[in-house]
Amino acid sequence: MKPNFFFPLLLAIAAAPVLSQTRTLELREVQLTLPAEAVIEATRQAVVATQVSGRIVAVKAEAGDRVKAGQLLMQVDAREATETANAAGAQLAQAEASYARTQNLFKQKFVSQAALDAAEANVKSARAQAGAAGAGASHAAVTAPLAGIVATRHAELGDLAMPGKPLFTVYEPKGLRAVASIPQYRLKEAQKAKSARIEFQETGVEKNRRWQDGVRLEILPTVDVRSHTATARVYLADTDLAGVVPGMAVRVHLLVGTAQKLTVPPEAVVRRGEISAVYVLGKDKPQLRQVRLGEAVADGELEVLSGLAAGETVSLDPVKTGIELKQAK
Repeated sequence: MKPNFFFPLLLAIAAAPVLSQTRTLELREVQLTLPAEAVIEATRQAVVATQVSGRIVAVKAEAGDRVKAGQLLMQVDAREATETANAAGAQLAQAEASYARTQNLFKQKFVSQAALDAAEANVKSARAQAGAAGAGASHAAVTAPLAGIVATRHAELGDLAMPGKPLFTVYEPKGLRAVASIPQYRLKEAQKAKSARIEFQETGVEKNRRWQDGVRLEILPTVDVRSHTATARVYLADTDLAGVVPGMAVRVHLLVGTAQKLTVPPEAVVRRGEISAVYVLGKDKPQLRQVRLGEAVADGELEVLSGLAAGETVSLDPVKTGIELKQAK
């Protein structure tokens, strides 16, 4: 039987790995950023408390509930304040009756003008005390100061409510911002920024992280005397708030300029502990090469500090490339 010279070639072609999606690296103009850790906070938020002392006898809202302005959140047992209001009302009624009698006597010229003025002053004083006592009793009903979401309930049923003691934290879900602290030595650089982007790191995986553009950047003109940092606020658009809640940790990237840099997409990077590597595609089989990476630039790609050069091609699916290499062995 005559040997088939094409059979080894067919085997080699079958054993060759099918290359995944790739990217040829090149220098490109990217936006330089000043990154800083930040926390999401609400622009409109209120800590609700009561102005009377008493046991909490009813809880009408829980964390996560949407509430309307003026909606009852909690009821405090304020019988003492109520009795004080009743006593003030009784004193007001007595003062008004005394004033009416004094007016009649004054018309008959049995009392002086000074007596009439004193009776009128007693009515005004009693009316003010009754109003204050009534207002104090009304504070037993703890209501929402704004329409929004209950972030935290600070007290339980049966707890003792005290004036100034927080009971609820309510925030308006629209109008969120990221607040970051900028070191004093980088403040001049930060003040050059006209806009910023927000990186949400909750997934922990770089290629799956979400980025959002800030609609407004605000850097406060003062520096904290203790931490020697300035405060930067990046406001989010109301249309980009899905899944964003106060208290989330994010990273703010202040856009301070542009430069030519070599970058690589985060999905091309393989991380093993402290080591970062990418699959470089050459004439032969792909090679896993260690690289040193910098911070993420404004579009989410990672700056290449060393290990790669412009013109080299990398795999954008290192997991699939690794499997193909194993299958080709």
